[in-house]
Amino acid sequence: MNLALVHDWITLIGGGERALKVFRELWPQAPLYTLVCDQTSARQLGFGPEQVRTSFLQRLPRATRWYRRYLPLYPLAVESFDLSQHEVILSSSHAAAKGVVVRADQLHICYCHTPMRYAWDLAHQYLRENRLHVGPRFLLAHLLLHYLRLWDCLTAPRVDYFLANSTCTARRIWRAYRREATVVYGPVNTERFRPSGPKEEYFIFVSRLVPYKRADLVIATFNRLGLPLVVVGDGPQMPQCRKMAGPGVRLVGYQDDEEVARLMARARAVVFAAEEDFGLVPVEAQAAGTPVIAYGRGGVEDTVVPATGDNWDSATGVFFHEQTPEALAEAVGRFIKWEDKFRPDVLRANAERFSREKFKLRVKAFVEEKWEEFRNRRRWG
Repeated sequence: MNLALVHDWITLIGGGERALKVFRELWPQAPLYTLVCDQTSARQLGFGPEQVRTSFLQRLPRATRWYRRYLPLYPLAVESFDLSQHEVILSSSHAAAKGVVVRADQLHICYCHTPMRYAWDLAHQYLRENRLHVGPRFLLAHLLLHYLRLWDCLTAPRVDYFLANSTCTARRIWRAYRREATVVYGPVNTERFRPSGPKEEYFIFVSRLVPYKRADLVIATFNRLGLPLVVVGDGPQMPQCRKMAGPGVRLVGYQDDEEVARLMARARAVVFAAEEDFGLVPVEAQAAGTPVIAYGRGGVEDTVVPATGDNWDSATGVFFHEQTPEALAEAVGRFIKWEDKFRPDVLRANAERFSREKFKLRVKAFVEEKWEEFRNRRRWG
């Protein structure tokens, strides 16, 4: 099949980019269309400069750093791509990629990481964080998000089939677009994480330090409990985290993959306080034989099996259901009570359900099946 890949943007490497890397491995000759692209990151994903087609946003000032400022131009930019020479379009979308213009004789499959969250679920949070919820820019910001929601809905029929990275995302797709989605869990490099050696005394939090990840909640809770916590990651909230950190909290900043895997494997538990669409960290923790203390909403509902006190042949973590220090502290207490009952083999087996290889096989089978059906309809329809 003559297939093209479409991705929102390539700047830093995150969960969406890890899925895109698998798509590139499956279809190595496919060109990539993306709004803006950092060539260093693209090479890490396996794309050569000759494969990447960027939009006019690439020519705007500091495009790979300021791309979020160009949000009002996303619809125009993604619709400017000429995909007419391709038979199959596979878009990897959490913002605008699914909005590409396609013909009736082209098959468009969208792997949706989430509907555009700052237009839907996180609209009010987006306005607060950018100080757009008060003042003279309030009305303009609301008009922009209203326009983006309309455009996002109007472009949903351009997709023939939606794939979702979790049950949570499939629900969001239905809520936003009234479209069914097939769940194909996001790829996790489970081979990089292995149980290793005895557990040490610390708990661990691994994340970019941005507001919705709730590092502040985790640090405040462990300050109160007086338990050792290692915080791995960097980001705009690092100064705030440093100010909050008590004597038992150690901020180690960004760490390479090997060190993250080592720290995870030796921790008593990984603390995960965000509501994520899928969430790589809880699966990586389980692959390393480490239980998870997680906020029980979003992707963890699929990836973590909460302990009930009598399900140790399947339990992989403990949930808390309010993002408050009290709720998290109670969950930590339950984990400590049950800590010796979690089984590394059970944790590892659960993580394997989300391996890269399983993701690759499922995506390949889905695309090939739908392409065969589409060709038959086109031939005989």
